[in-house]
Amino acid sequence: MRRSASIRISFARPMAVILSGAGRVFAPGGVEGPAVAFRGSAAAKFLIFALLLSAPPIFASQHPDSSASPLVLDRAVAVVNKQVILASDLDDEIRLSVLDPTTVIQVEITRQQALEQLISRALIEQQIRQQDIEAIEPSREEVNARLHEIRTELPICIRQNCASDAGWIAFLASHGLTAERVAAYLRYRLEILRFIEQRFRQGIQISPQQVETYYHDTLLPQYAPGVTVPPLDKVSPRIQEILLQQQVNELFDNWLTDLRRQGDVEVLDPELAPQPAPVPAPQPAPATPASPAGAKGGSR
Repeated sequence: MRRSASIRISFARPMAVILSGAGRVFAPGGVEGPAVAFRGSAAAKFLIFALLLSAPPIFASQHPDSSASPLVLDRAVAVVNKQVILASDLDDEIRLSVLDPTTVIQVEITRQQALEQLISRALIEQQIRQQDIEAIEPSREEVNARLHEIRTELPICIRQNCASDAGWIAFLASHGLTAERVAAYLRYRLEILRFIEQRFRQGIQISPQQVETYYHDTLLPQYAPGVTVPPLDKVSPRIQEILLQQQVNELFDNWLTDLRRQGDVEVLDPELAPQPAPVPAPQPAPATPASPAGAKGGSR
């Protein structure tokens, strides 16, 4: 069987949500008043299939007859620094996207978007494994707390009464998920958040001038005339946290961009490769105004 040609790709800017699925969007509870609350969400997963690095699709015969057409069970769609991403991983990522608050209701992410998220998280996971995993592994209590938030606060869960055991079981079944898979997803997402905090948050300093500038230029304009505005000293800690997370996100974006640039990312499925940006049509040169009749070159 001939293996499909591989396609090497390079990425521009990392996902705005990096981790739309991996929890890169950080979020303090929000500044008081009409200021928008900042929440973090994303999806995350990791599987290593070292024995499938260059493996062709996996087949099983539907019938003992050797002439019968083979049934494809799974296939590799991408390789990230020798870590394989399978077609079944894309399906799993799409199912898990329902737990992401940024996902539009009844609109699944595309397979290309799922692959993009898996590539990003594979690069992050490879970096995590180079450090002490026990230092950032979340406890069972932390995972259970996050699960409680999803069951009681996620809009789609509220509508399906996930706070009750019966509603939660029905929700999982309707989206092809299991309680074990959701727990693994939450554990990994928390692990990534802790890794990012440890790697990028330390050493960042927010000056009083930055806090004051945010207060006057960003927060105050959100209040309608006549509405009581909280004093600076009351919201200063929240503003400082927001500014801190903005800097963490910026550092993380730059770091992930470098990982993508330096890494070996290979897409094996041509249908999942990023489409090249269309080349803009050439614009006609502006017409040169005609010279007035009888005009002479130069001045006298």
